[in-house]
Amino acid sequence: MVKKVTNEQWLSEVEEEILDPSIAICDAHHHLWWREDSKYMLDDLLLDTNSGHRIVSTIFVECNSMYQANVDTSIAPVGETEFVQGIAAISASNTFGPTRVAKGIVSFADLTLGERVRTVLEAHQQAGANRFRGIRHASGWHASPEIRNSHTNPVESIMSQDKFLAGMSVLNDMGLTFDAWCYHHQISEFVKLARTFPGVTMILDHFGGPLGIGPYEGRLKEVFLEWKDNIQELIDCKNVYIKLGGLNMKLNGHGWHKRSLPPTSDELVGATAPYYEECINLFGADRCMFESNFPVDKESCSYAILWNAFKKITSRNSKIERQKLFHDTAVKVYRLID
Repeated sequence: MVKKVTNEQWLSEVEEEILDPSIAICDAHHHLWWREDSKYMLDDLLLDTNSGHRIVSTIFVECNSMYQANVDTSIAPVGETEFVQGIAAISASNTFGPTRVAKGIVSFADLTLGERVRTVLEAHQQAGANRFRGIRHASGWHASPEIRNSHTNPVESIMSQDKFLAGMSVLNDMGLTFDAWCYHHQISEFVKLARTFPGVTMILDHFGGPLGIGPYEGRLKEVFLEWKDNIQELIDCKNVYIKLGGLNMKLNGHGWHKRSLPPTSDELVGATAPYYEECINLFGADRCMFESNFPVDKESCSYAILWNAFKKITSRNSKIERQKLFHDTAVKVYRLID
């Protein structure tokens, strides 16, 4: 029997009253999968989104799920778009409640295909109909064997390679978005990419991946200062938006998953608020959006606790700023259709 992603019993040990339940939320980043060792499907996601916060819509981001079989590897990722498009159609029927799951779809296409990636992107457009918005080519790479590279098996400095840039030119021609997933020491490379393609709307996932394991273990304060210097390079890249979330993965080094009890929202705020505050101050609410990164972050905390933490972090922001951070910026950037 395929098990769920995390220990629900462990997560249920910490419960809180839902803060500001009327705030409309577009969860800008989550996954769906059915794997040999775990699953996170529509029913699992809805258990989380129905836990008290007002989740009106979500954006699915690729995770190497449900690829087509018996086809060329370059076109296989279109199967993931077909899979999620079906989930989105089920959600849109209103049979399972008002949340519009996967109202936007971010798929995978290998940009190192260069001009040949156009065929793959066109197939995604056909499969995703009115929901496909762009792609993510995860580029997280580190020389340390203690740090797992992204699931796309990138090489070092992939975002600077000529064939990757050729693929990005196609993305630019087609008016599609680009989600970047890299580690904090790679942010400068991403900055160069953003400056090279100012016409491509780019979204930096998970703050640019501040690491806290391997050679960075026990150096959370140092990593923050290094990240802070790097992230400021993006201020003038007006085509870049920041996803606020994804800081509770094992690779971030907080060790929540090792505890006898999961963290409270106050503990999450205490450990991670400087990242959120820095980005909101630097880029403003017009260029930032909250994300759950579930079920990956679910290895550390529950959905209800996570969004409570986000609401506490923004308790001093204006109503309009919060509306943008929790909903409007994601809707604008991914051009979600009512």
